[in-house]
Amino acid sequence: MVGSGVCFGLMAVLARRLSRGPAHFTAGQLTVVRFVFGGLASLAYFRLRPGVYRPVNRRLLFSRGVSGGLVVVLYFSALSRIPAGEASLLYNLFPVIATGMSFFAFGERPTVHLLAGLGVATAGVGLVLSGPAGAARLGLGLGELLAIGAAFFAATSAVVIRAMRATDNAPTIFFWFCLGGMPVALPFALTAWPTGLALWLSAAALGAVSMAAQVLMTEAYGALSVSEAAVWLQLTPIATYLLAVPLLGEHPSAAGLAGVVIGVAGVAYGSVLGRAPAGRARPEPEPGR
Repeated sequence: MVGSGVCFGLMAVLARRLSRGPAHFTAGQLTVVRFVFGGLASLAYFRLRPGVYRPVNRRLLFSRGVSGGLVVVLYFSALSRIPAGEASLLYNLFPVIATGMSFFAFGERPTVHLLAGLGVATAGVGLVLSGPAGAARLGLGLGELLAIGAAFFAATSAVVIRAMRATDNAPTIFFWFCLGGMPVALPFALTAWPTGLALWLSAAALGAVSMAAQVLMTEAYGALSVSEAAVWLQLTPIATYLLAVPLLGEHPSAAGLAGVVIGVAGVAYGSVLGRAPAGRARPEPEPGR
């Protein structure tokens, strides 16, 4: 999860950089690049490692692909409109949402701590949006709403991934993420594509770090509960804010930095204590899966 959080942070910074300037990728185009890169890399890996591709729960695999496709399109659209650190913080509300969803999926009962965590996280988001840029947009603009929408679909994906890890391995889940997400992304990638070797090399780098982030996260869900994984995922907004300074020249305000700290603390608190032990044990994934 540490590696996944750092890779997700770098992905956000690259997506923000590639979606700006006269020659740039649209959110749909970046999503297609991510899925094509991941799909081709997965096929190559399956060829080198016969027997790794073992789809079992095809219904959940396809559901994961569709929800994941919506997540990527919405998140990349948000990154094209608002600073990377702000988009990452809003998007990373999804662990608390997923903790609440886990009550229905796994019998994990949310507690008053979840509400407290949500309140603290919301206060942190409010501080981020209270900066000069946020004030100019009167709080929630289209970019912020897109990031929040991505968070809800990401929470759904997290619960689906956790359920699938009892039957399907991480490479198989990732391949179906690319396969099922492609039809969602294609309608948003029909405009003229940019040219330029440097731009495409950066897009390939985005595909590589995106794949690493996704596979590492999926692998971790085989050993961690939804709320345990959520704590470690809070490294993502921190990594995004730190990487955005040297790579994008973004300079967060003091209120924004305080908001990041408070928001991350709220999400972590709500994720750790936001559920009570389930009444019955969940089946654990098979070793090596």
